[in-house]
Amino acid sequence: MFPRAFFFQDLFFFFFRIISRQFRNPKGLQRSFSNVHAAHGKYQKYAPLSFRSDLSSKTLVFNVEGTLLKSYSLFPYFMLVAFEAGSLLRALILFLLYPFICLVGQDMGLKIMVMVCFFGIKKESFRVGSAVLPKFFLEDVGLEALEELKRGGRKVAVSDHFPQVMIESFLRDYLDVNCVVGRELKTGCGYFLGLLEEKKKDMLHLEEILGKDSIISHDDIIGISQLNSSLDHPLFSHCKEIYLVRRVDKRSWQHLPRDRYPKPLIFHDGRLALRPTPLATLALFMWVPFGFVLALIRAAVALSLPYSMSIPTLTFTGVKVEISKPKLSSSVLRSSKENKSKKGLLYVCNHRTLLDPLYLSFALKKNFTAVTYSLSRLSEILSPIRTVRLTRDREQDAKMMERLLNQGDLVVCPEGTTCREPYLLRFSPLFAEMSDDIVPVALDTHVSMFHGTTAGGLKCLDPLFFLMNPRPSYTIQLLDGVSGLSTCQDSDKSRFDVANYVQSEIGKALSFECTKLTRRDKYLILAGNEGITCNQR
Repeated sequence: MFPRAFFFQDLFFFFFRIISRQFRNPKGLQRSFSNVHAAHGKYQKYAPLSFRSDLSSKTLVFNVEGTLLKSYSLFPYFMLVAFEAGSLLRALILFLLYPFICLVGQDMGLKIMVMVCFFGIKKESFRVGSAVLPKFFLEDVGLEALEELKRGGRKVAVSDHFPQVMIESFLRDYLDVNCVVGRELKTGCGYFLGLLEEKKKDMLHLEEILGKDSIISHDDIIGISQLNSSLDHPLFSHCKEIYLVRRVDKRSWQHLPRDRYPKPLIFHDGRLALRPTPLATLALFMWVPFGFVLALIRAAVALSLPYSMSIPTLTFTGVKVEISKPKLSSSVLRSSKENKSKKGLLYVCNHRTLLDPLYLSFALKKNFTAVTYSLSRLSEILSPIRTVRLTRDREQDAKMMERLLNQGDLVVCPEGTTCREPYLLRFSPLFAEMSDDIVPVALDTHVSMFHGTTAGGLKCLDPLFFLMNPRPSYTIQLLDGVSGLSTCQDSDKSRFDVANYVQSEIGKALSFECTKLTRRDKYLILAGNEGITCNQR
């Protein structure tokens, strides 16, 4: 009995050591060194590349996972596909298979991940590659690697692991890469089959990839890859020189700062706010059951209890609300006695989540009406404050807002849609004509696991996902009052000037950048539609 027990104990620790080693350095998801071109003397260390002054006339062929990204693991990106394009169940299956994926080797492990993530996904509706993954790829880009690539002329990205649909949008739209050559996926009847196409054995010509008008000499092609990785991709055979990046160099790279992005990341979609590494994914699945129950408790408290009881109770459950008021707000925030014969106050907020008006109501401990451009029917029914939908017809919406202001205070989010990043979309100027007493409100949120907004998913679940975070927080700043258009008729100000001024004041308070982008721009980028027929159930 005892020898058998010791045998199983030794066997358990043997597999535990193997799996833990794979977690620290997942070789199963990396490539081995190939000595295909070693005899030709093409290799150079990465460092001399920075001393070359002729890169602007060269074509750079680089390996994405070997020379651009800091991390070695591909698992987080496939987990994002499984969770965002598939379901929680699909993501759970991929996570449970991860130790096995590490043990079976690189090729089989990649095939398993592709099968789990892509099987049965409709090709036409797959937008994770353009709406979700660019954010996580940009956060993983090495600053030093990108600086070298930017010095090149034409840039060709190759990948032996990532499917084309996962990396093409990120590289083309955000890094200005001219051409992307990734793995192709097999499809049938418009759906991904979860299988990779076989690698092309024949020679690929850069002229065919970059266009027929491109005439490229082999002397003008430089390859960049990782030391101890395979160089059997056909495009590397065109390179006169190949520079290799050492692992020790990649460890010393800095992550690409947001202000150094070649193009700003303003819009992105998806529910996951964390990078789903194996350990983070484990924490995620352990939290989800408890977080779901906690979210229901928080919602019940907010809907059923008065402010005096709900606010401390929500704080006890981890919900954090910070509010700051301007010193000169007394001229705008009049007492209720002075407002009996006048219109209510018009609170103008930037839009972070559907809960913006509700959190403002909790912060001020007062009820008011919120007008919104898009609200799910379920959220409208459960909302503890009155909500009214706008029709996007200017005259009709103006009459509605005028009537509501005569009844009391009103909240409006003139951006028309939410924005997660530190940017403000264009403010619709309609509010500038509605009231002389405008109170700009700067809102910001912080989440650690789930985003409480979506462009392509079910909007009715937005509040639930926000409340499922361990410690969701709101920061509310009431700014100095702004006069409406009627009091500015003697000046040259227009409603657009008032709207732009309110946007700029909120932007300064939050240190956000103001843009001219609209709801239509957001939905065209993230969902492929204009945001009119999006799912709002």
